[in-house]
Amino acid sequence: MQSVSTPTSFVTFTQSQFDFPAIYQKKFSKNFLPPIPFYLSRLSRKCSVPRHPRGCFATSNWNDRVIDPSFDGISFGIEVKTCTWNWKGYSIRYQCSGSTGPAIVMVHGFGANSDHWRKNIPVLAQSHRVFAIDLIGYGYSDKPNPREFGDTSFYTFETWGNQLNDFCNDVVRDKAFFICNSIGGVVGLQAAVMEPAICRGIVLLNISLRMLHITKQPWYGKPLIRSFQNLLRNTDLGKFFYSSVAKPASVKNILSQCYHDTSEVTDELVEKILLPGLEPGAVDVFLEFICYSGGPLPEDLLPQVKCPVLIGWGDKDPWEPIELGREYAKFDAVEDFVVISNVGHCPQDEAPQLVNPLVESFVARHANVTQAS
Repeated sequence: MQSVSTPTSFVTFTQSQFDFPAIYQKKFSKNFLPPIPFYLSRLSRKCSVPRHPRGCFATSNWNDRVIDPSFDGISFGIEVKTCTWNWKGYSIRYQCSGSTGPAIVMVHGFGANSDHWRKNIPVLAQSHRVFAIDLIGYGYSDKPNPREFGDTSFYTFETWGNQLNDFCNDVVRDKAFFICNSIGGVVGLQAAVMEPAICRGIVLLNISLRMLHITKQPWYGKPLIRSFQNLLRNTDLGKFFYSSVAKPASVKNILSQCYHDTSEVTDELVEKILLPGLEPGAVDVFLEFICYSGGPLPEDLLPQVKCPVLIGWGDKDPWEPIELGREYAKFDAVEDFVVISNVGHCPQDEAPQLVNPLVESFVARHANVTQAS
C-alpha cells in the first residue's frame, strides 16, 4: 500500500458508524463507555488516479491514483422519480433514475434517508439504473411501532437485509451493486450474505464499526449500558432527549461535527435530514435502534460475503477511528481500501465529485465479469 501526502486538490474517503442524528460529541476517556451510539469509524488509504472527463478512473490500479475534485456532475437535467413500494403491507419510499446500464441500489445510514444521495443519483444515472431506498423506519417509509412486535426485535439488520433483497427482486428486478453509507453498510453486507445471488458488489462508505455492540464492552460496562438503554426506551427521558435533538440548530450542529467541510452543511441538508424525523413514529424507531446493541458486526459478515467489496473511508470522520477501519482491508472479499482525504463521515454528500467516479469505476470493473457469471 502506497502512502502519499494529500495536496489540497485531493480528497480521501471514509467509513463510519452511525448516520443521523448523531447524539452528542464529547471527549471520552479510554475507560468511559458512552451511553448511546455516536458516529464511529473510518478507513483510510491514500491513493490517486487520473480521471477521464466523464468521471471514470483511467486505471483500476488504486495504488497510484489521483482524483480530480473539480469534477462536478450534479446538474445534468436527469429526472429523478420518487415512488412508493408496498413491502409486506408497509409503504416504502424510494427514488430512481436512469434507464440503461447496471443497477445500483444506495442504502443510507442511521437517521438519514434516500435524499442523502441527491448529489449522486443524477450523476450515476447517466450510465446506470440508480435506486435509493428509505429503509423501513426511516425517511418517508412507514415507521411501525417496535412495541407492536412484542419481545421480537423488528428494527434489525436482518429486517433491513430482507427489505433490500426483496426490493431488488420486486422493484429493480435484477442483480444490483449496493452503495452504502454508515450502518447502511452493515445492511448491505447482511443482504449479500442472506442472498448472495442478488448482490454483484458492494461499496462501503464509512461503514459502522458498531463500537457499542455488547460484545465490544468490558464486563463491568454491560450492566450500565443495559440500564441506560432501558431508561431511554421505557421512560420519558428518551423522548425528551429526542425532542432536544430533533431541532434545526441541533441537527446542524451534529452535521457540522461529522462534515469536515462545514460549508456543505446547508439549510437544505438540515431540512432533508430533520423533516422525516418529525414524522409520527420516528422517535420510537430512533430509541429502538440506539438500544440495539446486538446483531452482526462487519467483521462477522465480511468473511461470508462472496461478491467484491470496496471500502472508502474519509480520514476526517471524528467519530470512527480510521485505524480500526483499516482492519477490514484484511478480509479476502475486500479488494481495496480507499482513503478519502479531508472528508468526514458522509463522503457521498460532502465530496460527491470524489465518490461518484469511485463508484462508477468499481461498477465498470465488475459489471461484465459478474454479468457473465
